[in-house]
Amino acid sequence: MHFNKDKVNKILVIKPGAIGDVLLSTPVIENLRYHFPHAEINFLTQSYCREVLTENPYLSRILTYDIGKGDSSWCLLKNINKQNYDLIIDLFGNPRTAILVFNSDAKYKVGFRFKWRALAYNIKVTPRGNMVHNVEFNLDALRALGMEIITSQPKIFLNRVHFEFAKRFFSGNSLDPAKTIGFNPSGTWQTKVWYKDKWIELGRKFSTEYKILLFWGYEEERKLALEIKAGIGENAVLIPEVNLKYIAALINKCRLFVSNDTGPMHLSWVTGTNTAAIFGPTNSNLQGPLSSNSIVIKNEKLTCLGCNLTRIEDCPNRHRCMKDLSVQYVFDKISEFINLKK
Repeated sequence: MHFNKDKVNKILVIKPGAIGDVLLSTPVIENLRYHFPHAEINFLTQSYCREVLTENPYLSRILTYDIGKGDSSWCLLKNINKQNYDLIIDLFGNPRTAILVFNSDAKYKVGFRFKWRALAYNIKVTPRGNMVHNVEFNLDALRALGMEIITSQPKIFLNRVHFEFAKRFFSGNSLDPAKTIGFNPSGTWQTKVWYKDKWIELGRKFSTEYKILLFWGYEEERKLALEIKAGIGENAVLIPEVNLKYIAALINKCRLFVSNDTGPMHLSWVTGTNTAAIFGPTNSNLQGPLSSNSIVIKNEKLTCLGCNLTRIEDCPNRHRCMKDLSVQYVFDKISEFINLKK
């Protein structure tokens, strides 16, 4: 289908989740605003990802839904149709989002060629998910429309309140930003998570010179963080229960942030924080940090990295990507990195 940008006044971008994936889609918003300076540009995501997008100056509205509270595709469809969009860009392409786009009245429907879901779109994008970084994968939707890409930098917008909170927290807990390392030991997939005893040992090694600030998001993550804090000892501190942007501000206050492949890892490098990302079942070339002050740590001896298995019991190699990733190796890599970034 021929795309006429002069016919576009109202745009919807769809990316339900997760937090890191929504963050990596933000360059699409900024590029759209460049090409459509006067258009209404809205973004549809799940409610738990909303904070990634608040205060984004390139967006008009953030639309959210919550599957856990019974929001149905039918309700979403009715709401989307009422908005009379000219252009809908589906960056997710699962059955729910494909059906939403297919049944909408938008003139231009952009999405990826994922099996039968490709039928939902009249402008189809060849997916390069196994070839390019997730940021570029998202931007391919705009390239399919013939648009010039003017930025590929993801962004989250923090304000003075977030930074002042982080400053007060550090001061109140006697944390020196130059001597504080953030640990994020949790993850959405069990296969992405480095083991608790390894985090404890790593924390003990660093706690002779640094304070360890432990991050968490959900209750189960808090329990894990508390166990690791107890194992490290008095030089470990837990962050309080705060929303995403306060977490980002706390991360940004640290000398270094060490994390599994999760949303907070992306918050770290996107906000310019020194980042050490531990990878195993996911491909760091496709989902890893892109900043120059980041490193990826992984078990280079294995050929099965990037398998994308989500359950440990499905791994034929006993989860060696994490089990055999030694604390000493991670410690040495991070220590070398910190010295380079002095």
